[in-house]
Amino acid sequence: MSSSSELDKRPAVDLHDEPSAEWGWHGTFPKGIKIAGWLSTLSVFAMLIGNHHGRTEDLWVVLIGVAMAAGLIWLQVRSRTPWRR
Repeated sequence: MSSSSELDKRPAVDLHDEPSAEWGWHGTFPKGIKIAGWLSTLSVFAMLIGNHHGRTEDLWVVLIGVAMAAGLIWLQVRSRTPWRR
């Protein structure tokens, strides 16, 4: 007989679909994705410093940086409220 603490733990992923889950850690890096996203956003805004002759480059850099920041904020809000889906 086995006690309740000795129950088999079922993996979160199917081993037939993901064979690597059998021999190692299998998952994502949620904090790493957010940190890399904010570092990338800061590096995009750092591109504003330079020898630009026109404002067209600045406009594109700002729009891309704002879009990246909005996406990261949306990701943060979505991760805090998963039960509302």
